[in-house]
Amino acid sequence: MRISTSWMQQQAVNAMLDRQSDLAVTQQQIATGRRILAPSDDPAGSARALDLTHFDAANTQYTRNIDAAGSRLALEEQALSSAGDVLQRVRELTVQGANATQTNETRHDIALELRQRLDQLVQIANSRDANGEYLFAGNATRTQPFVRSPAGVAYAGDQGQRSVATAPGETTATGDPGSDVFQRIPTGNGTFAVTAAAGNTGTAVVGANQVTDNAAWDGGTYDIRFTAPDAWQVVDGGGAVIASGSYGGNDTIAFKGVQVSIGGTPAAGDSFRVAPSATRDVFATIQDIADALDAPVANATDRAALNERLNRALENLDQASGRLVETRARVGARMNALEQQKNVNAGIGVQVKATLSGIQDLDYASAVSKLNLQLLGLQASQQAFVKVQGLSLFNYLSS
Repeated sequence: MRISTSWMQQQAVNAMLDRQSDLAVTQQQIATGRRILAPSDDPAGSARALDLTHFDAANTQYTRNIDAAGSRLALEEQALSSAGDVLQRVRELTVQGANATQTNETRHDIALELRQRLDQLVQIANSRDANGEYLFAGNATRTQPFVRSPAGVAYAGDQGQRSVATAPGETTATGDPGSDVFQRIPTGNGTFAVTAAAGNTGTAVVGANQVTDNAAWDGGTYDIRFTAPDAWQVVDGGGAVIASGSYGGNDTIAFKGVQVSIGGTPAAGDSFRVAPSATRDVFATIQDIADALDAPVANATDRAALNERLNRALENLDQASGRLVETRARVGARMNALEQQKNVNAGIGVQVKATLSGIQDLDYASAVSKLNLQLLGLQASQQAFVKVQGLSLFNYLSS
């Protein structure tokens, strides 16, 4: 078979170009640090690397979500702590106002500070985060949750609870609706509440009360009626007398699995209603305390009515403080869960990056060795090309 000189030269050129192409690929791999430059280099590895890259991006976003949620929850915890301090001061002022040494004027001064504390509590309930979003508005984070009016403090947020994704299939709440934190607070001891009838004329005041037998307490409404200063009876909603006894002052009246302590001297016809706990917002409780202290006290009956009103308010304050403590505990638990999940995500991120590196990253030592071999191959091809160019019969013909 006849082999032309041009064919030999073309073969040499092709060999040289192949070496240059291989060398360029290796140089690009070294420059980028990546073994896979195009999906065609390793289809299976490319697909796996793409999946891992997407997973790593999602994992990074989960960590960002955790950081944002942690910051927001930290602000909520701080607000709840401040609210607890306000309620503690309100309680101190209430106890101070109930002292028998207080006058109408000093009680009025206490009422003034109570109203200031009420304003402070409303401001705390309307706290915002770094983005200007309200902490206690539920999902309506751009709406001021608590609005004051002559009628009291109204909630304008919603009942939703925002949450963020922290891992595949895992979410964490980033706040609590203000209606759960500052409103819907159970009255009394949380199971039942005792209230004095508005027309009482004696000096009897309800003290501590409690459930002693949950199985016996039926959640009904009952009236403790004094038929005489030294005699009482308990009447159910149908008017039937279910218990009765004598009263000697500072007694505990027990019925239906509950105990109600009453002190002072009742008048015949005085009554106290025992009913299941309702709900009341903490703002109304503070306002009621201030109003009670502003009411003038002219006689023993007025003082008994004031003490009764303040005692019930103290019960409601304790319930409100308990709600803040419960909410803070939940917030703290969420913050701990976020921190733990962040650590888990960090570990996953390390594993994913290591796996991804093993798939697509370049072995530099091997690549440099390969580059040197390819350089030698290219040089050999170039030298061969020069040799081929020099081949011609005319070189052997004498002139």
